[in-house]
Amino acid sequence: MFINLITKIKNAQQAKKETLKVIHSKENEAIINILIKKGYLEGFEKKGRGPKKFLEIKLKYLNNEGAIHGVKFISKSSRRFYYRVKDIRLVKRGYGLLVISTPKGIMDGKKAKKENVGGEALFKIW
Repeated sequence: MFINLITKIKNAQQAKKETLKVIHSKENEAIINILIKKGYLEGFEKKGRGPKKFLEIKLKYLNNEGAIHGVKFISKSSRRFYYRVKDIRLVKRGYGLLVISTPKGIMDGKKAKKENVGGEALFKIW
């Protein structure tokens, strides 16, 4: 689940790690791609075969400080929150990112608003 992925990334950055290994899944790969495009991560590689596939993530640092300053989980396993298109707002006045799972796939808030789709709000990151 995405909560485990984001928590691992945040903790690895606080511990000043260079890379991080997480289990491969389509959801994890989609979230990592969004974070790379928005500048929160350097990159990733798929490694392993079959059921032992994993993703090796290269973390990003700016001035010896992690690129991720904070995370707020919106949906959790016990409670799901869904946003309509008109409910999607900027995070931290445009300096943050809202990640949404839509019928067209996992995307950031700006793209979801542009494509005119709502969905389950996963988390905010800044």
